[in-house]
Order: sequence, then structure tokens, then C-alpha cells
Amino acid sequence: MLIITLWKVIDSTIFPIVTVSQIPRVHRISADFTRILFGPQAEQIHEPWRRLFNGPRFAFQEGLSAQERTVLSYERLRVINEAVADPVGLASDIESLVAMHEWAGVVDAGMATIASIHWNLHIGSLLDHDCDGRDLYPYARMESVGTFLCTELDHGNDAASLETTATFDPGTSGFVLDTPTPGACKWMPNTSGTGGAKNALVAARLVVDDTDHGVFLFHTPLTDNRGRHYPGVEVRPLPQTASAPVDHCATYFHGVRLPFEAMLQGEHGRLSRDGTFSSTLGNPRKRFLRSVRRVHAGKLCMSAYSLGVTRHALAVAMQHSHRRLTSGMTTGRKVPLIEHRSHHAPLLSAVATIYAATLLHRDVVQQWTSGAEAEREETERTAAVAKAWITWQARAVMTECRERCGAQGLLLSNGIAYQLAANEGTVTAEGDNRVIWVKAAGEMLMGGFTPTPPSVVPAAGRALDDPGYLQELLADIERIWHGRARGRLRSGRRGDPLARWNGTVTPALQLVEAHVHRLAAEALLRGVAAACDSQAQAVIGQLHRLFALRQVKAHSGDLLAAGRITSDHIHQLPDAEEALIESLAPYALPLTDGFAALEGVMGDHPMLSASAPAAEMVPA
Repeated sequence: MLIITLWKVIDSTIFPIVTVSQIPRVHRISADFTRILFGPQAEQIHEPWRRLFNGPRFAFQEGLSAQERTVLSYERLRVINEAVADPVGLASDIESLVAMHEWAGVVDAGMATIASIHWNLHIGSLLDHDCDGRDLYPYARMESVGTFLCTELDHGNDAASLETTATFDPGTSGFVLDTPTPGACKWMPNTSGTGGAKNALVAARLVVDDTDHGVFLFHTPLTDNRGRHYPGVEVRPLPQTASAPVDHCATYFHGVRLPFEAMLQGEHGRLSRDGTFSSTLGNPRKRFLRSVRRVHAGKLCMSAYSLGVTRHALAVAMQHSHRRLTSGMTTGRKVPLIEHRSHHAPLLSAVATIYAATLLHRDVVQQWTSGAEAEREETERTAAVAKAWITWQARAVMTECRERCGAQGLLLSNGIAYQLAANEGTVTAEGDNRVIWVKAAGEMLMGGFTPTPPSVVPAAGRALDDPGYLQELLADIERIWHGRARGRLRSGRRGDPLARWNGTVTPALQLVEAHVHRLAAEALLRGVAAACDSQAQAVIGQLHRLFALRQVKAHSGDLLAAGRITSDHIHQLPDAEEALIESLAPYALPLTDGFAALEGVMGDHPMLSASAPAAEMVPA
């Protein structure tokens, strides 16, 4: 693992190693929660990033325009580069790269976006192809920022149909890069002159002697060190988006000449200087998918980004709810907001979701870094499914946090609203969530998934506080939707594939949702076993039950009809959920303290600072 040697300086410890006798009970519980969430290697993987982004160079700056924020993001990108001993090697260390996203988005969404493009998509793609003889040292010095141009105005999720061409020139053994139609412009990468010199990896169709060999990546200089675009590169700034402030543009190429070395080659496609093409893959679509394979790792990065900003938002909302006073239902009595069930119930449900989502993400990253190549397809599908679910949950949870903080939650400087808007980018980046799930649904129905057989133990007498039973019920939900989708597929209209799939897709998407819920619950249940402190173990167990019961309640009708639960269970569900909320309420703050939020950033949030205005009476 590269992270041990990646950092130039490792000073004070962020995740301290202490003995049990050195800390009070409540802090031991929080420390155990942190260890469960970030794993035994938090010191090496997360601490350096947490320390870096907790510093004053990344403090929120009030009153900047979108352009000024973009300029600042590029300046901060170089700060990251200076802090890492091996900036090129960072792209190969997936654990560290993904961890960076968990902390970067909290302080600067734009910086996190361009950092992801630069390290994961650009440098990562260079390293994933033949790179012998390619000089990567300029990236180590950040003499040039890397960007990635794949999708086009007319081709987003159908990127295999890209129109941009790179035509082989036999006279020079080079290529001519062209945008043949207005709809083929690259849309919407960060290709403006802001940020200095930039190089792009451009996805284009390799054309040799009028033969289209499919889409490959071509290394293309865009701007010089003064931000001036090279001849033939036309860039039009796009209107400001509601997400992270980044210099999004539409980019066109008009006869841009590239050297032979510009084409990124590998086993999936090689071209000799005389124009002879060879490939181990006969399918152009497979060649394309191999060329842009780094997009799959990007799904891990997008999930990490969403988890990081969501944990921060939850920590902010939870601290605010313990500080802000409101009516205690008795004349003259004030209590913290957190004491009201209407306030802490949605926050605790959100905590259960984010614990499950974080631990699911840890599982997927571990599978990615240690799995065999033969398992890669399944791992990539799981990463895609998790990315969609996690980024959707981030939207829902941050929205809840914003509401729980009232008008103060609207201030960008309070660390929620800005990140909530920027999270919309993760929902679309590296594949639109809905399309990702549709693809996964098709694969799961066509042999990529085998349902768990039902338990032979009768539902009568099973208890809703039994984690094993709850996991069985989540598997039952999967099996129910799998059977329903397969039935629709078999009975669909023959001779009309679209109509047949339209009749199948709704239950198929329910299958994907049930699948990710089961995986997340399993990850959370393993967190119970990982707890060192017995009280922390009990609390994580309650989080698991709360998370699982919410899914069971949502599908209780199907489970009852299938004989997997009884009518008594259905009557017990509301009270069981309520009892869990009540028992978890005293641990609300320790649970979010376990997020190890950036304390320097938290202290700068106006509503959490020492100078925050006194609490006033507000309706609960």
C-alpha cells in the first residue's frame, strides 16, 4: 500500500491510540465508533487527509463569486500536490485516493471535483495503459492539470456511440482530432484557461483507412501555462451550474494534430506506426469500456465524496440540536432540540443509514483492492449499485440535516447547503444513477444474481430483535422482487424488446434496491462484531435493527403474503421502531462524534462557533 510513503510529513495523530483507562466512558464509545467506521488503518489512510483539510488553507471564504471559487479550487489543488510525496503514485493507491474524496468535499466541492478528474480519471488512465516512455514527471510537479473528455452533448450514457474522431495519418504516423458535428462537442469538462496549463485525455474513435476500430483515449494538450488554448481547440464556457463551482465548458477540436504517442494503448488495442491495428478484444464496445475503465474507480470516489460531506452535515446538525434550546412543553422550561422525538427520530434514522452506507463502501473498496480479476465484473457492478444508492441517500440525509438546522442551515458557511447542492454532481458523475441501476438490474436478471433460498424456520415465533431473522427478511425481499421481475420478463410481449423490458424494469429496479439494502445491512451487522466496547457493540446492533426494520416495514405486505412474517409482526413493527429510537437517543452525539469531523471546520461554522447567538424559543 503506497500511503505509507505518500506523505511528506506526518505529525500529530488525528485518530489517537490511547488506553482504555485514559478516556471517559462516553469518549471510549465514540472512539470505538470511529474505529468501526474508518478501520484499523485509519492512521495511515485517513489521518493525513483529515489533517491536511483541517488547516487554514482550506477554510471557507465568504463572498466569493463562482469564478473566484474556481480559481481558489485550482490553487488548493496545488496545495494537495505539494503535500503528497508521490503525486503520480497517489492515482494507483485506490484506498488513499478514495479516502481523499471523503475529506476534500467538506472544505471545497470544486476542488474535490477537479482533484477527482486530475488524479483518478486522467493520471489513473495514463497508468492503466502502456506508459513506458511516457513522461509523467510534469504531473508530479503539477506543471499541468489533467482533465478527461469523454461524454458529448449528444452522447452521455450511450458514450460508446461517441462521434469525435482521431484519424490516423500514415504520412506522419500521427492523428488528426476532429469534432464532426455540433452534438459531438465534449460536454462538460473543466477545459477553460483557469488553472494554468492543462492536458486532456480525449475519448475518440480511432479511424484507420476509413475503418473505425472503436473508441480510445488520446493525450491532448489544451492550454499553455498562461491558460491560452492551443490552435484548433475551441472552448465555450457553459452557464453556471447549481452544483460545485467548476469551469465547465463545451469543447471542440478542429483538425488538431497529435503525435503517434498520443494514443493510449494496451492489450485491448494497439496500433503500429504503419497503421496496423491489433486487439485481444474483437468487440469495439468492450475496447471502449476497457479504455475508460477508470470511470469504475470513479464510482468509488463519488461514493466517498458523498459519504464525507453527509457525515459532516449530520455532525453539524447533531451538534446544533444539542445546543439550540426550544420549548420543553412546560411554561418557562427550555430543552435542547434533540430532546424532541420529532427532531431526533429522523436524525437517528439518518445516522443508521450513513453507518450502513459507510461500512458498505468500506466493503466494496476492500473487494476492489483485493479481489481477483475473475471477480472484477461483479465488483464493478456492486460499486456501481452502491454509488447510486449512497449518493441518493446523501441527498436525502443532507436535506433532512438542512431542515433540522432551520434558516441557519441555508448559510453556505455552515457546511450543509453548499455541499448538498454540490452532491447533485455525484448523482450524475461517472454514470447517471438511474441508468446504472437499470444496467445492474438487467445483469442480475440474466444470471448475475442468485436469490437466497427461504429459511425453513416458520415465521411464527421469530423475533424482530433477532438480527439473523432480519437479514433473512431482507433476503426474502430480494427473492420476491427477483421472482416478480423474472415473471414479467418471461411473460413480456414477444418481438418487441423495448416493450418487454418496460414491463420488467420497475420490479427489476426494486430488486436492485433490495439487494443494496441487504448488503448495507450485512456490512452494518459486521460492524457489531468489530466493536471492542460492549456498550458500543449494543448501540451498533440497535442501528442495524433500526435500518433493517425500516426496510421490512416498507415491504411488510409482500412479506406477509409470502408467509415470511406474521400479522403479529406487522402489529409489532411501529412499536419496535419507536423503542429503538428511544434507546438510541442518548447516544446521538457520540454516534456522530464517531465521524471524526474536521473540528477546525466545525468551529468555523457560525451556528456552532463560541460567538453564536443565544438560543431562543422556537417551535419544535
